[in-house]
Amino acid sequence: MSRDPYSVILRPLQSEKATRDAEVNNAYHFEVATGANKIQIAEAIVAIYDPKKDKKIKVTKVRIINHHPKFRRMRLHYAATKAWKKAIVFLDKESKLELF
Repeated sequence: MSRDPYSVILRPLQSEKATRDAEVNNAYHFEVATGANKIQIAEAIVAIYDPKKDKKIKVTKVRIINHHPKFRRMRLHYAATKAWKKAIVFLDKESKLELF
């Protein structure tokens, strides 16, 4: 079942590690939907960042990290942060994304 690419890729992540990975390994970090799999993520990246389908962007590998909720104490109550999924998308050497 095909999903809307903008509902699969929620936002790019910007951190020191993500910036270094983009420069050194040509890998980009994204927050993705919790139900998305690697194939849907790769297709969504190509659909969003290569809209003319001229094959300038080629995804070679996708890694997924599930971040589980953490419990925090707020006064007398406990609350949990949200669970989210992070994807690291590796591109071919000739490919490059302009995120910011």
